[in-house]
Amino acid sequence: EKYGDTVRMIEFGESRELCGGIHVKNTADIWHFKIVSEGAVAAGIRRVEAITGTAVADFFAQQEAALAQIKETLKNPQDALKAVVSLQDENAKLKKQIEQLLKDKAKNLKGELAAQLQSVNGVRFLATQVDLDANGAKDLAYELGQNQTDIFLVLATLTDDKPTLTCYISKELVESKGLNAGQVVRELGKYIQGGGGGQPFFATAGGKLAAGIPEALQKAITFIQ
Repeated sequence: EKYGDTVRMIEFGESRELCGGIHVKNTADIWHFKIVSEGAVAAGIRRVEAITGTAVADFFAQQEAALAQIKETLKNPQDALKAVVSLQDENAKLKKQIEQLLKDKAKNLKGELAAQLQSVNGVRFLATQVDLDANGAKDLAYELGQNQTDIFLVLATLTDDKPTLTCYISKELVESKGLNAGQVVRELGKYIQGGGGGQPFFATAGGKLAAGIPEALQKAITFIQ
């Protein structure tokens, strides 16, 4: 369907390929040859893309310039690869330290927020914004709900202008009152122009409208009234 009655065939070992035409008079015209990508384009079909000639020289010149910029950013170490690996290790350690600090911060907030719980129709309720990331809010919710049977929490967080809602409901309330955290965050997520889901006792929703956090928190109480 793609070729005429006469088709050129090229054979490499056991591989036989159809060729629509010869693009160079001599392979020497190709000069340098550099594969730049390879991947699947459809089921059973892969595509290899390459550059030739002066484009290869330009490619390596760009790579060399990029490496020079990287070395300059790293203050010109003798071994650039070793410096990058060291930087990655340091970054991983700092991430672990931040995670631990956020966990400690969540534990410190536990007592403060526990005092803010209010009783609504037999449910200990709290909907508030906390100065944590989404993972910190999760840790805090589980800390507050630990060994409790009547907790309904909605915690809002804001990281890089991206709002997140976290809902935790004691499993006993899920069973006795038919509450569902996934449904809660789906409904409240509309106020932050987002959505989410999860399990009946714990769920999260992410959005893009930080200004909607106050209204979402205000509406949270309607699920238990």
